[in-house]
Amino acid sequence: MNHHRNTLKNLALEQALVHRRLLLALLVVLCLFAVLVWRYADLQITHHELYQTRSHANRVHLQRLAPQRGLIVDREQRLLAENRPSYRLVVYRDQVADLDATLAGLQQLGIIDERDIELFRQRAYRYRSFEAMPLRFHLDDREIARFSVQRMHYEGVEIEADLMRHYPHDALLAHMLGYVGRINATELAKLDADNYGATTHIGKIGVEKQYETALHGQVGYAHVETNARGQVLRTLETELPVPGSNLQLHLDLDLQRTAYQALEGYRGAIVALDTRTGGVLAVVSTPSYDSNLFVRGISHADYDRLRDDLDLPLFNRVLQAQYPPGSTVKPVVGMAGLDKGVVTMASTVYDPGWYQLPDNERLYRDWKREGHGDRINFIDAMEQSCDVYYYDLAFKLGARAIHEYFDLFGLGRPTGIDVPSERSGINPSGDWKRSQGLGNWFGGDTLNIGIGQGFLLATPLQLAQMTSIIANRGRVLVPQMVAAVDGVNLPPQERAPVRLQDERNWQHVIDSMVAAVHGRRATARGISRNLDYRIAGKTGTAQVVGIPQGEKYDASQLAERKRDHALFVAFAPVDEPAIAVAVVVENGEHGSTVAAPMARRVIELWLDKTSVVEH
Repeated sequence: MNHHRNTLKNLALEQALVHRRLLLALLVVLCLFAVLVWRYADLQITHHELYQTRSHANRVHLQRLAPQRGLIVDREQRLLAENRPSYRLVVYRDQVADLDATLAGLQQLGIIDERDIELFRQRAYRYRSFEAMPLRFHLDDREIARFSVQRMHYEGVEIEADLMRHYPHDALLAHMLGYVGRINATELAKLDADNYGATTHIGKIGVEKQYETALHGQVGYAHVETNARGQVLRTLETELPVPGSNLQLHLDLDLQRTAYQALEGYRGAIVALDTRTGGVLAVVSTPSYDSNLFVRGISHADYDRLRDDLDLPLFNRVLQAQYPPGSTVKPVVGMAGLDKGVVTMASTVYDPGWYQLPDNERLYRDWKREGHGDRINFIDAMEQSCDVYYYDLAFKLGARAIHEYFDLFGLGRPTGIDVPSERSGINPSGDWKRSQGLGNWFGGDTLNIGIGQGFLLATPLQLAQMTSIIANRGRVLVPQMVAAVDGVNLPPQERAPVRLQDERNWQHVIDSMVAAVHGRRATARGISRNLDYRIAGKTGTAQVVGIPQGEKYDASQLAERKRDHALFVAFAPVDEPAIAVAVVVENGEHGSTVAAPMARRVIELWLDKTSVVEH
């Protein structure tokens, strides 16, 4: 039986089969080993540097550290813009299981709204999952308490302390100082992603926008070690951020407050310039608004209220409102007349209360319907603001000469102030009129611009600069808000001076402006009482709506917003000018009784503060 089984078994065949299987197994092992060796070689030799870098990055990250924004102070180092502690709600997305549910829950708590969520999602790509991503700024005590009670339900959501911009003087400086607000998508596309990677707010208007680069500073970095989930284990190295530069303004807070209070209840603007440096001493646009609303993230209700207000509190009247300057430009027209030799100080006109162009039936009325009488000379015309004298002077000069001198004194072009969004006004000409599709230039157009009406428009800042040029006898200083950056003074900025054919004409015009304040029949005589110095000034009244030929202006028959604007420009002291002021009061009607007293308040305070007296 056993012998039969052995005869059936083929030992040689079985051995050959085993050998083949062992060889195949060996080949498979060799192939696998070859692949392993190749892979090791690829990782350790061919791509060694690449994978070494990736390995290092998996455990060491750079965290950006936001710089502290620079402070803004007035000329006496009083804070105008500061950084205050504030509490914000942040999200660590790598620790949140369901982000949508978390956001919905926080919204139900009343801590965030749809706008917060929208902004959160827009900024998401700027933050890594393990970084604290801001969700809501400026939490108040009740919101903090409300969240704290529910804290255990919101894993990955924290309340953190931060520094936030604050304006201690609310509406007093809103338009020119400006404010910061949350960075939006459009701004993100233009910013340096690295330097603003940890920053949530940016300057939106005013000085805050113009000097954004200096105020922002430079971002810092922390080299942190993280685990596989991206959570920070320890900080390896820190490169501290560079704080933003501190700005000192020319502006005087006391003078600013006085100007603001003078305009209270009116729509208008006041600008005061240092005639020696071009520094902006006070600059007010009313009505105003609390700029802190925009820092915190203004609500739809608050923004709609400001936007829809008929008084336009968001409108910067100093830089963007363009008004007919009225008689405030008569000193420039008079200067042109003297310099061109069209009139002399002794030249006179007869004023019956109207002026008529040759071969024209239209009567161009003087503001004084019965006229100023016979023999009105240069001084009388400025003192009493005689329109007929300037109608006649404008006709003799011609539109081209008037346009030339308006340009010399800065009308129709930006002043160059270091604040964005300045408008240029309009210095009209025949070419300009035709380019606007308004037809040809007529003689009546020339008469109108001769008294600061018609197509001529100027901003309050331009009128202040014009007045400063006269005070400085042709020196043209560019208005400046910022006096120093980190204690380093900025030099005055100048443009080419105004050169006259006869330099004595400066004194002639200044004497006439003194007469407009201190003369016996001066339009601004009311502000000259009890002064121990002299003011050179000029009142102005600008029509808002036209009055038909032959009809008399009657304020009682007009809606308040259709009444004349009141203007006044001035500088003082006359012999050693220290301050130039321009005041525009919308629908104030009378420059002499409304605008001029405001200017005196500002001038008086500044001269008291600086102890400037006239010799």
